[in-house]
Amino acid sequence: MLNYLLKRLIMMIPLLLGITIITFAVIHLAPGEPVEMQTALSPKVTKETRERIRKFYGLDKPLHVQYVTWVTRLAKLDFGRSFASDNRPVLDKIKERIPVTLSLNIVALILEFGLAVPIGVLAARYRDRLFDKGMTIFVFIGFSAPSFALAIFGIYFFGVVLGWLPLSGLHSLGSESLPLLARLWDLAKHVILPIGIVTFGAIAGLSRYMRSSMLEVLGQDYIVTARAKGLSERVVIYRHALRNALLPAITLLGFSVPGLIGGSVIMESIFSIPGMGKLFFDGVMMRDYPLIMGILVIGAGLTLVGNLLADLLYAVADPRIRHGKG
Repeated sequence: MLNYLLKRLIMMIPLLLGITIITFAVIHLAPGEPVEMQTALSPKVTKETRERIRKFYGLDKPLHVQYVTWVTRLAKLDFGRSFASDNRPVLDKIKERIPVTLSLNIVALILEFGLAVPIGVLAARYRDRLFDKGMTIFVFIGFSAPSFALAIFGIYFFGVVLGWLPLSGLHSLGSESLPLLARLWDLAKHVILPIGIVTFGAIAGLSRYMRSSMLEVLGQDYIVTARAKGLSERVVIYRHALRNALLPAITLLGFSVPGLIGGSVIMESIFSIPGMGKLFFDGVMMRDYPLIMGILVIGAGLTLVGNLLADLLYAVADPRIRHGKG
């Protein structure tokens, strides 16, 4: 296992480097430059001024030179400075926003797996019964309804019509002067809707994967043998079948790790939540290359870490899987 882990960690370095090369090229080949975005609304800006700004940002150099300069700084954990008007270090901007996004997405991830796995298991156990049919309808709604449409509907119904929940942001005006419990309740009211919408869509897909995997495992010979020995259905399902049926869920868990950082672009933009998703969206609109690359590198690193985590969890869930042999 240790040899396998070391090999995977070493292989991640050239893979991450390749991802940065492709991403860097695609971003710079996209139409529009930071200088154009900054000076589009200033008709008095001359061509010479634009060239000076391009030179200040280093955009006058060939693309490969810009990449070498950027990756050299990256090796020192220097993400560069933002092209925005504040010209702040990218790492400082990310540090400000990342706690918000991580907190929201970790809560959503716990709810997703905490609800989807039992729902999938129960749907497989009571196949073709009322519970399974009800979950099938739930899954169809979750798959067919776009998250942005649910968000807009939720804002209108719960925020405008009923007035139960705030429309945007994380805090109400003047909430900093409230007692601790009142501030926590105010925060909870702001995040219920975005977390609920993200969780709703994810539960639909994950529970269906879990149901399908559970049905496949329940048809295996060793499950038939366990039932023939007189074991209770509860022991058969939760002790013998569930562990092997978790493999698809583990795969999806590995894919969900990158979403902890960049998976909230739509929700954070709609609800005006100051997180990484909104920061990334604003960076793309402004063609803020250092900011975009910084967030994408973190996302790519988390993708590789998620795949590695999934492989390690495979070995824990299924003893037949052996790493590092042969």
